[in-house]
Amino acid sequence: MTPAPHDLPTPVPDWLAGLPQAACLIDAGTQQVLAANTAAATLLGLDPAALVGRDAAGLAATPEDQLFWFEAADPAALLDGLTLHSDSLVLRANGVAVAVERRIAPVVLADGRDAWLLSWIDRDAEQRLAAEVGRLAGELGATLASSRDAILVTDLDGRVRGLNAACAALWDFPGGAEALDGWDDARLLGHLSERLADPLGYADVLRERQAALGDASLSADARCAVDRIACADGRIFERRLLPQYGHGRPVGWIQVWHDLSPALAQEARLQLAAQVFDGSLDALLVLDAQHAVIAANPAAGALAGQPREALIGQPLDRLLGGGAQSPAELLARVGPGQPWCGELQLLASDAAVPVQVHLIAHAGSGETRAAIGGAGGAAAGTVAGADIVGACIVVLRDLRERVAQQRRLRELAETDSLTGLPNRIRLEQQLQAEIERQRRGGGGFALLMFGLERMDRINDSLGHGCGDLVLAEMARRLGAQVRGGDTLGRLAGDSYVLMLDGADAEQAEAAGRRLLLAMAEPLALAQAGVSLTVKASAGVALFPGDGLSADMLLRNADSAMQNARLQQGGELRFYQPAMNRDLLARIQLDQAMRLGLAAGHFRLQYQPQVDLHDGRVIGAEALCRWTDPQRGPVSPGQFIGVAEETGFIAELGDWVLHEAVAQAARWHRDGRRMPVSVNVSALQFRDAGFVDGVARALAEAGLPPGLLELELTESLLLDDVDAHLQQLQALADLGVRLAIDDFGTGYSSLRYLKRLPIHRLKIDREFIRNLPEDASDRAITHTIVQLAQALRLEVIAEGVETIDQHRALCELGCESFQGFLVAGALTVPDFEALVDPPQRLIA
Repeated sequence: MTPAPHDLPTPVPDWLAGLPQAACLIDAGTQQVLAANTAAATLLGLDPAALVGRDAAGLAATPEDQLFWFEAADPAALLDGLTLHSDSLVLRANGVAVAVERRIAPVVLADGRDAWLLSWIDRDAEQRLAAEVGRLAGELGATLASSRDAILVTDLDGRVRGLNAACAALWDFPGGAEALDGWDDARLLGHLSERLADPLGYADVLRERQAALGDASLSADARCAVDRIACADGRIFERRLLPQYGHGRPVGWIQVWHDLSPALAQEARLQLAAQVFDGSLDALLVLDAQHAVIAANPAAGALAGQPREALIGQPLDRLLGGGAQSPAELLARVGPGQPWCGELQLLASDAAVPVQVHLIAHAGSGETRAAIGGAGGAAAGTVAGADIVGACIVVLRDLRERVAQQRRLRELAETDSLTGLPNRIRLEQQLQAEIERQRRGGGGFALLMFGLERMDRINDSLGHGCGDLVLAEMARRLGAQVRGGDTLGRLAGDSYVLMLDGADAEQAEAAGRRLLLAMAEPLALAQAGVSLTVKASAGVALFPGDGLSADMLLRNADSAMQNARLQQGGELRFYQPAMNRDLLARIQLDQAMRLGLAAGHFRLQYQPQVDLHDGRVIGAEALCRWTDPQRGPVSPGQFIGVAEETGFIAELGDWVLHEAVAQAARWHRDGRRMPVSVNVSALQFRDAGFVDGVARALAEAGLPPGLLELELTESLLLDDVDAHLQQLQALADLGVRLAIDDFGTGYSSLRYLKRLPIHRLKIDREFIRNLPEDASDRAITHTIVQLAQALRLEVIAEGVETIDQHRALCELGCESFQGFLVAGALTVPDFEALVDPPQRLIA
């Protein structure tokens, strides 16, 4: 097949080959190189044949060229006479950009084809030369303009010929050299006289040098002059008078004024620095480029335990150590603006001294030599001739006191301040170390956790001071029973941990029970004038069966201890996996309760309280009920205990109080005088703001206080009568009725009971269940009724379910009751239907 005309190689036309500048022909249609001369190949660093066929856009090195070839793709560009002529860049084959003058113009080839003539003129050398000339001129002008020295040029007659900006600023000249045109010596001296401390001396030196110009016997240097001029403002200048020559003859003077004030001040500072160097409390060393000591201050000698002269010449590697990297390796990382700071050991004559080290690089100028050389002693003579280019300054600070303080602080941080036992941090460290040791040896050990019971009550009733005495005494008792290889510590609050080295389950149980007995011995608190018995519960976890980490062992021992606490204290339990499952279930139940209260899933129901004689409803007990969306109805026996354990009972009890008071207020407004009883938890009652909260609830609802009865457990009231009497009296002063719930199940004291402002006793259902058959329950119930009558208190029985129980209570003199004989817990509508209209509910 015959190739198309534009596919045939185009020979280089003679006119193209003869062009002195680099040029090539570009096909207008394909924008590919048709031919190129040798100059173009040389400029681009390519063989002429290698240029043929390349895209013109590929030769473009600037956006301007790219844009041209984009526009040239339009056929109308040739008709419009599109051209391009400007400075540009081309990219050589080796990647170097070359500055060129580029021209592109349309041409018609001999065979009639349209093409573009692309030519370049190499301007690179020319531009570099121009740039260099401009740079040198600019540097010279900038040097003169930016010189801090004042430069003044005059002719031999003293007329001003030139000056720089520093000179104009120094002498407050009104303008440049043009503004001073015509100024002679006299006028110049007159202008300077107000600014010079000694104008006459200035003029004398100038006249003396002027006369020296005519003395042919003097050398060129002898005709120059250097003197010091004091200004009126206190600055000192060094003036250099340099004769200016033209064609070998003197034509004027160049005066260069250099301000010596900073140098003089620097000299004073250097003298002060030398004194500081010698007087510094920190040890200071100066190293040369080979990292050998060339100067040391007295503090360095004292720290090293040898005369400072003995330190001179020693390499730093011989003086410092104790780091992961040698001092030489550290110095290799130090550079200008890149100091190194860390802790190493100074290898002193008697022992290694912990020191904080600062390595600071310094260029080693003459000023540095002067500062160091100004220090007295052997260091001065040594540095005077030393080359300290690349020197390093080493600052050493004695850390012995700080290390001792840190050790003491670490001991304090890891020790319980009250008992002196290891605290949780140190316990976990020791426990983990023991785990690692037993893993290597294949052995085991036991971890016991002891938790004291009722410490919150001791703190509340006797004060935290007495509580601290109890904690310290329990630590002492435990410590007295610990073997040498065992570890005892106080975990937190009222919890202690004992790690029994190499103990199995049998040994752990024996030790645990022995320690529980020791802790349960009576404790006399002279400070409070009381004697008390503090029980403890213990949980045991065994390694490796119950955990392979310190955290897991502590958690499992704690789970076992909490399980033991549920047994009323004084018990010991070994960890079982089910304990953690129970704990997780309690946590989940607590979270569900909190979410349920916020979502409105709790409600109150009311159990009627009935008069035993006339059978009419005389009150209602508010009972909390919870229906969870996932669990369905949840028994109070299931969630109340968890709420008390987690502390949620206080929030829940507050909600119950407000809801019950609000309902009693609605009944009161509707004409029903219906007293409502509300159970109060121990946590809720001990809150300092409880009384105010009750008053606020009554006021907000508008309920007469006499229609609210608060039921408190017997154990709560009689556990610490003196501490609670004031709170109880405040409630009674509000007009609120108070009742003792579950009476007879605690350890009541009649001496205390008669002091309490109580209105009613509530007989526990345990004494009602077996009436009338059980003689003991009948006797206890009769006793409680008689006690209430003697104390002028009302009495009510709960849990009444049969007619026989009802009849027995009537015979025993009881006044009222509640129970399934009449009704259980009722919703508000059902309760209202029961009591409206008032009727006798039981014969």
